[in-house]
Amino acid sequence: MKIVHWLDENIEKILLSFLSIIMIFIVFLQVVMRYVFKNSLHWSEEIARFSLIWLVFIGISYAVKKNKHIKIDVLLMLFKSKGRILLNLVSDLLFLLFALFVVFYGFDVSSKLLAFGQKSPANHIPMGYVYAAAPVGFGLAAIRLIQSIIQQLLTLSGKRNATVKTELEQLQEEVQTN
Repeated sequence: MKIVHWLDENIEKILLSFLSIIMIFIVFLQVVMRYVFKNSLHWSEEIARFSLIWLVFIGISYAVKKNKHIKIDVLLMLFKSKGRILLNLVSDLLFLLFALFVVFYGFDVSSKLLAFGQKSPANHIPMGYVYAAAPVGFGLAAIRLIQSIIQQLLTLSGKRNATVKTELEQLQEEVQTN
């Protein structure tokens, strides 16, 4: 059970760190090769680009987990605690539907690309693995959204005490604590 809890807390951080390190190292290596050795690596740009693609989609899940994803929270200012939770719940449900749509169709696209055998030009990486970033990232985001929805339902039923804050309120709280 501790392993599952640890993965729940850290999976996105580990993946994002790993992908960032790969991307930074490869870009740095390419710069050194180009400007110091006057030679270029034919494979580096493609690996860096694919790392960035995966980084973005895993980052969506991390943003959802930290409740820092892109949102318009001006309507939250019109409501008090339960109204804010209800509005946030509706927002999360709509986002969950979109995430499940991306998972379903993204898996379909990546599966078809793997079946067709399309490969990247420089490294011959199956493009299905690159396109799998979307369903994997949105799949993780869907898990995070389900966790958020459960917490909001528990709060509405009175079994948990949580609040929904606007971005401005979160920033003001961060400034006061620092």
